[in-house]
Amino acid sequence: MAKVLLLGGSGLIGRELLRLLQLDPRVSRIVAPSRRPLPPGNKLINPLGANLTSLVVALDEPIDLLFCCLGTTRKQAGSAEAFRAVDYDLVVDCAKAAKELGARHCLAVSANGADAHSRFLYNRTKGDMEQALMHQGWTLLTLVRPSLLVGKRHPPRLLEQLSAPLFKLLPGRWKAIDSDVVAKALQEQAFNAGLGGVTVLESDQIAASIEEL
Repeated sequence: MAKVLLLGGSGLIGRELLRLLQLDPRVSRIVAPSRRPLPPGNKLINPLGANLTSLVVALDEPIDLLFCCLGTTRKQAGSAEAFRAVDYDLVVDCAKAAKELGARHCLAVSANGADAHSRFLYNRTKGDMEQALMHQGWTLLTLVRPSLLVGKRHPPRLLEQLSAPLFKLLPGRWKAIDSDVVAKALQEQAFNAGLGGVTVLESDQIAASIEEL
């Protein structure tokens, strides 16, 4: 049975993933550090603190799987530097610490259009994050790149609410995707990703990856 480290357990994807992992008999323990308390639940350990990296570094028990659902926007973060501190630095630093705790498989939420050479801050930061995780030398690395997420976010993002009806009509990887579907894909990829290597799921491949299992 797997011991799991979950980052971003209060977010749109992370909340559903936490629920799924609590019900999953393949999971024995879930460590989910956060700034604010998560709802108490089965198998959950919830260290609290303002600095998530410090919480992860302070862990002393072995970890098998890392799920990283961290993410913000430039507007929410307040500046480009603060945005990058969450979507790049925090992700990469916590992943490094989790690998040192013995985790063999890192599953991280990226974004549609992630590209380290993009002129757009959001896409470039996600691309840089992906490359940094690849350079860490994970036995297994799964990157999911959802398009616009549909779900009940707290607090809501106005732009997502206004854009969702349009994005649901778009073809291929640009079509909006339900956050619960992304969470389910992460759960199943954790136990069905093969023996090694990097798996990248574009937005239109996420739901299909569940159907194939």
